[in-house]
Amino acid sequence: MVSGMIVSASYRTDIPAFYGAWFLARLAAGYAAVASPYGGPPYRVALDAASVSGFAFWTRNIAPFRPALDAVKARGTPFTVQFTITGYPHALERAVIAPDAAATQLRALADEHGPRIAVWRYDPILLTSLTPPAWQRANFARLAASLAGATDEVTVSFAQIYRKTRRNLDAAARAGNFAWHDPDPAEKRALVAGLAEIADSHRMRLTVCAQPDLIAPPAAAASCIDATRLSDVAGRPIAARRKGNRPGCDCSESRDIGAYDTCPHGCAYCYAVSSHTGARRRHRDHDPAAEGLAPALGVKTPTATA
Repeated sequence: MVSGMIVSASYRTDIPAFYGAWFLARLAAGYAAVASPYGGPPYRVALDAASVSGFAFWTRNIAPFRPALDAVKARGTPFTVQFTITGYPHALERAVIAPDAAATQLRALADEHGPRIAVWRYDPILLTSLTPPAWQRANFARLAASLAGATDEVTVSFAQIYRKTRRNLDAAARAGNFAWHDPDPAEKRALVAGLAEIADSHRMRLTVCAQPDLIAPPAAAASCIDATRLSDVAGRPIAARRKGNRPGCDCSESRDIGAYDTCPHGCAYCYAVSSHTGARRRHRDHDPAAEGLAPALGVKTPTATA
């Protein structure tokens, strides 16, 4: 049984797409400095081979990260990839790669590493006048067909409407001349059930991220950071207790090394960005040699170890 911590990189930002050089530098250094999202001093997360049992990478574009994947593989550390492909209109996703290009990347991951490496994320589901339920079903079916055989799981959830999310969505709706709404639970459950049937027809299990009230067979709860999947990839048991990041989360315990407000993808619904202008500025000013991903957010020499 392998001990050590699973490291998440990152549900707070897209490290593979934008911060690969920084990740490689931190891998060589053996640690990363992380700004606490709850205030307080920054802390260190160990990244040496003895301290990390596996990596969970989150991205919309893995291509720039191939040198980092090679480095992780060379030292024998297993990894999984949560690969988001939604194919939404430009008004909602202004700077992501095309869905066909993303699907090609995911299939290449499966060809090189096997279908247990990558999980397709169709996440979040957002209902707008541009993306109503019928559009969602047709779009999901097209993407599922393009990914059949390359992954055995697709994870979904509906957009979480925080105050900053509502503000950014309202601004995007005014600029893009569309309307959006947060559907009631019955409408959400009906759409999830329909997508689960489509996924099943393409030999994928549909899982729901941290929204257990929307789950009905054949859908199941998602473990986005999953010690079982990492064990399958590694070919050896990897120990980690279940310890979710929020109510309803069924993830294995991990430490995340990302930073909020640093992703320049510009997705209108993003829960991790308060200001798209600020995120683009932080990406532009990012120093790949810094200990922390976002020194502009106050990451200095760490004073604690985690």
